[in-house]
Amino acid sequence: MIKKSSNVLLEVIDIAKEFDVSKPWLNRVIERQERQILKAVDGVSFTINRGETLSLVGESGCGKSTVARLVCGLYKPSRGSIIFDSVNMADAGADEVQQLRKRFQMIFQDPYASLNPRWRVGKIIAEPLRVHKIATSNADVKQRVDKLLTQVGLSPLDAEKFPHEFSGGQRQRISIARALSSNPEFLVCDEPTSALDVSVQAQILNLMKDLQREFGLTYLFISHNLAVVSHISTRVGVMYLGRLVEVADTKRIFANPQHPYTQMLQSAIPDLKMTGKQRTPVAGEVPNPLTPPTGCAFHPRCPHAFERCKTERPNLIDYEDGGQVACHAVEEKRINIRVAA
Repeated sequence: MIKKSSNVLLEVIDIAKEFDVSKPWLNRVIERQERQILKAVDGVSFTINRGETLSLVGESGCGKSTVARLVCGLYKPSRGSIIFDSVNMADAGADEVQQLRKRFQMIFQDPYASLNPRWRVGKIIAEPLRVHKIATSNADVKQRVDKLLTQVGLSPLDAEKFPHEFSGGQRQRISIARALSSNPEFLVCDEPTSALDVSVQAQILNLMKDLQREFGLTYLFISHNLAVVSHISTRVGVMYLGRLVEVADTKRIFANPQHPYTQMLQSAIPDLKMTGKQRTPVAGEVPNPLTPPTGCAFHPRCPHAFERCKTERPNLIDYEDGGQVACHAVEEKRINIRVAA
């Protein structure tokens, strides 16, 4: 169940995305094979309030980046609704969508591939300004580009350079400046630090937090690393094989994770404080999404799996402090938490 408030900026309702990964028709006929449908996202729902950061985390292949592309409109959902500021994106007309798209932007994972190598940095950052007609004269565009470069920690002189003249961290700053150029309210960040060194990751995360405080930005942050999202998130959603298995406030999910998969992800974080706490490594591998397990998708790797887990898929249930978890062991109180009445 989604808990809405008047402060909700983005509402995602039961979205799903299927990809047809079948071989060509003639090959299927000769080899007597049926079509193969990959369910990358299968019934994901969440809300994001204005000014907060919701992070989606999980192992590679869990569908978190597909959710990001669905939210941005790069993919069309096979099912479900995406509502931005009370407007259903599927029902909006072309002009309304164009206006809405000024209000959200995306920061991509690879700063080496997301920038046009033939364009100078100034032209890259200025493109959204010209497309959305935010600035028309060359003087206004230059002034805005210089200001954006300064805000992300670069120099206005960098506008005349090409992307190959910058390091990975600097390129990601350019990507952030380009995303901010249309004065957005909402940024979708698809693993924006995963291609960077650890020290540079911290710089980019600190920059994003500073920009959020300065401009009141709202983030959907995608990552496979729980340690990274702990520094930037308001809430965390844990995904496994196309579905959300736990959603909770950041402090709660790190202090007392409920789902066995969340517990395993947390155990993989290096214990720098040497607390001596018993740790459970992440066992096994993510199943083939073309042939997912029946029931709970996590049951082949779960130490708490019973017969019910193999046949019945769990739904998200509420527990105290507004958290949600999808686990039969929690529902049956085989894992001890207090479930909301």
